[in-house]
Amino acid sequence: MLDFCADRKIGADIEVVPIQQINTAWERVLGADVKYRFVIDSSSLAS
Repeated sequence: MLDFCADRKIGADIEVVPIQQINTAWERVLGADVKYRFVIDSSSLAS
């Protein structure tokens, strides 16, 4: 599937969220206020 998507330049729309805002992101999921997939910024884990 990854090769298929790469060949056709198909990608996902994402919103990068720092770990410090994960609760806000979850509230947005519950409130259906999400247009993109959330991705946790792993570089924010060290902070």
